[in-house]
Amino acid sequence: MQYYLRRLLLLLLVGILALSGCQIMRSGVEAGVIHLTLWQGVNPPQNRDVLQKLVDKFNQTHPDIQVESLYVGQQDQQTPKILAAVVGNAPPDLLWYNPTIAGQLVELDALISLDEQLANSPVKDEIDPTLFASMEYKGKLWSVPFATNNVGVYYRPSLFKAAGITELPRTWEEFRQVAKKLTRDLDGDGRIDQYGMFLPLGKGEFTVFTWLPFMWSSGGELVNGDTQNAASVVLQDNPGAIAALQFWRNLITDGSAMLSGPERGYETGDLIAGNVAMQVTGPWSLGEFTDSGVDFAVFPIPVDQEPATSIGGENLFLFKTTPEREKAAFTFAEYAVSAEFQTELALGTGYLPINLKSRQSPQYQEFVKKLPPVQVFLDQAKHGRSRPIFPGYNRISDSLGRAIEAVLLGQSSPADALQTTQRRLDLIFK
Repeated sequence: MQYYLRRLLLLLLVGILALSGCQIMRSGVEAGVIHLTLWQGVNPPQNRDVLQKLVDKFNQTHPDIQVESLYVGQQDQQTPKILAAVVGNAPPDLLWYNPTIAGQLVELDALISLDEQLANSPVKDEIDPTLFASMEYKGKLWSVPFATNNVGVYYRPSLFKAAGITELPRTWEEFRQVAKKLTRDLDGDGRIDQYGMFLPLGKGEFTVFTWLPFMWSSGGELVNGDTQNAASVVLQDNPGAIAALQFWRNLITDGSAMLSGPERGYETGDLIAGNVAMQVTGPWSLGEFTDSGVDFAVFPIPVDQEPATSIGGENLFLFKTTPEREKAAFTFAEYAVSAEFQTELALGTGYLPINLKSRQSPQYQEFVKKLPPVQVFLDQAKHGRSRPIFPGYNRISDSLGRAIEAVLLGQSSPADALQTTQRRLDLIFK
């Protein structure tokens, strides 16, 4: 086993060195110019194009700092590359990633703390204060927010109208009944042509991220007590978690839910095509729906006991390199937090700005007026919850994702799936 692990690490390091090799060579050729590498997994591709334009703008206005933005895959694919890069002492200068990786990277002594730089930066006061929890671990700040979002339910109003639905569902039971009405055999051949709801199949982070609001809404908690200790995760005998899993399973047994392809729950093609009428996703999908030309709108996650949604988005992490490179990387991070960057990013992608000045700008306010679904996400943010950032969250997410997958496929009951997950986590952390 150790032999194969060493081989895997070696292969990952070869790829990482290929990514960073050009950067190293250029740094030695162009005196006075610092070349930085940004690893990111921005999707869909049109959102990646928006980011590239913003990076190009930075490079044009900072001739002494040149940033190369590299797409390195979806976040589940990035994790082994990141860890191998850290172990091999070949990390990028900047990393775009969700905040849950912070604790792991801090424990590996890979990041620079940003407390001092932010204390002396005017952009600190412009950051949405609710996002500081995603930046902090063990009393220090380790990242800056790049963009924020949360999840809601996209739907096709024309399909609601055709099914005779005049009111949006607010509770779980209302949602279940609406999903049944939206599940239809349109041509009378005895087969379903349109499903009410699209559910993500797979054990990846996207599945967990979109399921957590249902657990929180039902009064469930992922951790008990110390939120920076992986051993405090409690899923067994967790009524809220059991109820949320059962709710998703009910949609399957009702026949009113379509499952995504494995690990493809983020794809919106079936909703755009009208094969389903509702899907949980976030503001990053606004551009895709707008470009498609179909009718669409958004309503908040349905409520069981209390409103809830998952706060998402990615932060920028700065790796330990050299003082000169770290200073240059923070210059780019300041730019990414600025109102100018955040406004252009939001207008181009649908992400919610993390900069308060950007949200209040006339340009962004006009954008919100023209695209009402944005206001749903802005209003829902006050009910948002963040995922834990302690080391080991990826193991927790993977195990929880397996439980969700088993329940959706009918391989296990919610209580049994969570009991199996708890045993696995106890073996890992206790």
